[in-house]
Amino acid sequence: MLKSKTLIVAGLSLALAACGGNTVKKEQQVEQANINNDDFYEVHHEGRIYLFDDFATYQSFNEVGETAYRKVYIGEGPKGETLVFGLTKEDKKKTSGIASIDMFNGELAPAESFYAEMRLEGRIYVLDSMKELNSLRQVGEAPYRFTEIGTGPEGETVVYVLRKEVKKQKPVALQAAFKKRNGLM
Repeated sequence: MLKSKTLIVAGLSLALAACGGNTVKKEQQVEQANINNDDFYEVHHEGRIYLFDDFATYQSFNEVGETAYRKVYIGEGPKGETLVFGLTKEDKKKTSGIASIDMFNGELAPAESFYAEMRLEGRIYVLDSMKELNSLRQVGEAPYRFTEIGTGPEGETVVYVLRKEVKKQKPVALQAAFKKRNGLM
């Protein structure tokens, strides 16, 4: 008797799943389309690391020095820093699925066309690799780089972090992406 009830329940579960399968697929497609893993911004300031997955929120932080919405993790940085994830209005009520948090934790891979900026010690580091960004955060310096003094939006030094396989090439695409995002073109 127990076996037949189990089969009926299993059959109903399969039937319900089949009926709602299109809805689940559509929700997954919409969620995948909304993943914001193509850019990442980080600012080290006064013992805190501010992290963003939205350029407008990052720009606002650079102008004002604060974010309207944030998630704070005290002492969770690589060297005990407080992590402050700047959120968009849409992300403020989420408990999961926030791209900046997921990418920082290694739970979300960056897009192929990844772009990142890190502001550290008066310099702006520009990267196209999450692996290099994580290394820079840990070490504080990039082994392969192309540096331009005084070319940042406020006259900062801009350091283009290079991957080992392209260390001898001028980062033309990365320079163009930085200039476009920061209104320097």
